[in-house]
Amino acid sequence: MNFLQSAFWRQLTARNVARRVHLAEPVELAPANSMARSYRPEYLLRPANPWFIWTSLAIAFLLNLLPWGRAALAPDFVALALVFWNVHQPRRVGMAAAFVFGLLMDVQGAALMGQHALAYTLLSYGAISLHRRILWFPVLSQVLFVTPLLLLAQLASLLIRLWVGGAFPGAAFFLESVCGALLWPVVSWLLLAPQRRPVEKDDTRPL
Repeated sequence: MNFLQSAFWRQLTARNVARRVHLAEPVELAPANSMARSYRPEYLLRPANPWFIWTSLAIAFLLNLLPWGRAALAPDFVALALVFWNVHQPRRVGMAAAFVFGLLMDVQGAALMGQHALAYTLLSYGAISLHRRILWFPVLSQVLFVTPLLLLAQLASLLIRLWVGGAFPGAAFFLESVCGALLWPVVSWLLLAPQRRPVEKDDTRPL
């Protein structure tokens, strides 16, 4: 008797489940190519080569040595390269590297010893502190973070110059940081180019 009752209840439960499934609202399935239209493949990045990192910093230093490097509209390429690698490779390029390149800039420019070193160290500290937040944004939006970092480094260098009795160079002095920030998308594209992998397009795989 118990066996018949249990069989009856199992059959009744199965009917109720089937009825609920039958009465449920239909689910609309997306077309096979709809995800392909909305999905934009991103580049996968290879690990950064240490030789490329330090070579790019050396090239940026050489660009600062060119005669037009003293013009108001000429950006500080060393500062740009330091910010980029501080954001993308903070464990390899840190404040020690910024301090060393700052000393080299002080020596080649006959500036007050420690002027660029302090400015680059502050720049590196700010970039490393914000690197996770900066990487959340696209390249064009990253300009909003890079601009105040470059201005902060330039302001620190200017305050040291004024402290030792230097003259104020005028508002055009800060055009260097503005021009450097405008070059950030180009610098990002160039320095990330060796790390990009080709996009492998597969229509049968959604991701």
